[in-house]
Amino acid sequence: MAERSSTVPVAGDGGPAAPASLSARAREAVLQRIVDRRYAQGARLVEREVAEELSMSRVPVREALRALVTEGLLELLPHSGVRVRRIQQADVEHLYEVWEPLAVQASRLAARAVASGDLGGLAGLEAALSQAESAAASDEGTREVAAHTAFHESVVAMTGNPLLTRTLEQLSWQLRLLFGLREEPAHMRAQHAEMYRHISAGDVEAAAASTLLHVRDSRAVALRSMFGDS
Repeated sequence: MAERSSTVPVAGDGGPAAPASLSARAREAVLQRIVDRRYAQGARLVEREVAEELSMSRVPVREALRALVTEGLLELLPHSGVRVRRIQQADVEHLYEVWEPLAVQASRLAARAVASGDLGGLAGLEAALSQAESAAASDEGTREVAAHTAFHESVVAMTGNPLLTRTLEQLSWQLRLLFGLREEPAHMRAQHAEMYRHISAGDVEAAAASTLLHVRDSRAVALRSMFGDS
C-alpha cells in the first residue's frame, strides 16, 4: 500500500469538501493507519486525537469510526470510545473461506479475457510483480504488501465483471490488513509469477489451479505467522 500523508486536508483547490467526502477520507486514513500498524491491534482511538492527527473536525472522524465499528475493524469499549479490534484465528478462516472461490474465479476470468484478445490488463500485473521484487530487495515490507495487494486487484480488474469487482472491494481492506500482519515469504512472489504466466497465456484452468494453490498457501502462511498453526 502506498505511503500516505499523516494529515488529510479538509479542502481541495475547488473549495471545501462535502461532509460525506470528508467522512470517507477519514475512514480511509484510519484504515491505512490500522493496516500499516501505526494503530496497533488493541489500541484505543480517541476521537479528538484522531481528528487532530488528520487535521479534520471531529464530526467526519466520528462518522468514520462508527462506520469502522460496523465493518468490524474497530470495536466499542465498555464505557466509551473505540479500539482496534484484534484479529482472531476465526476471522482469518472466515476471510479465506470467502476469498478463495472469488480469487480463483477472478483468475479464470482474467485468463479468459486474455484468450479472447484483451491484453490491456497485463501491464498492471507486470508492474505489481516488478514492484514486489524491488520492495523485497530493499527490505521494504509495507511496499511489498502493497504490491501483492495490487497484483490481486489487477487480476480482478481484468475480469471486466463489475459484480465480482464490487464484491471483492468489500474484502479489500481486510485482505490488506491481513497481508500487513503476516510474513511475506519469497515463494509468495514466485506464486504470483506463476499465476501471471498462466493468465498471460490465456490458460484458464491453469490460472485457476495456480490461484487455488496460492490462496491456500497464503492461508497457511497467515495462520502460521499469526497464530503458530499450519
